[in-house]
Amino acid sequence: MSSRIVCLAAIVVLVCSLGLSAQTAPAAAQPTTPTIKHVAAPYTTPSSGKGMFNAYCASCHGTDGKGDGPAAPALKMPTTNLTTLAAKNGGTFPAAHVAAVIQGDAMTPAHGSKDMPVWGPIFLSIAGHSQAEVQLRIRNLTNYLESLQGK
Repeated sequence: MSSRIVCLAAIVVLVCSLGLSAQTAPAAAQPTTPTIKHVAAPYTTPSSGKGMFNAYCASCHGTDGKGDGPAAPALKMPTTNLTTLAAKNGGTFPAAHVAAVIQGDAMTPAHGSKDMPVWGPIFLSIAGHSQAEVQLRIRNLTNYLESLQGK
């Protein structure tokens, strides 16, 4: 189990560093191959869905959730436009499914690959193994994603 958490943390570091290098390098000076800088997943307050989204998701999904983050072009699979989840589900936001995907209980092609980390184990590590905090993080992140629908 600990090797899985270490593997997932390494994936988070990769995704975060791709986003950070893409955001900080001038457009003309960007190399064709991204430079990977290993950094730990930052701690964010579990009460802010927007703060967690910006720290953990925006590098791939973009700050507006439309799938156009700075790291998205480097991924093998297209990044999901998170603002259309309700529209793709008959107008109802699939909160339970979204929470399960974030937790790692429902595997989607992107979440099950090396491109997209499963946040449940990473949140557990960040939270000092507090299941209550993990659930709070997932609920607030899910609520924030619901607020992005149709934007």
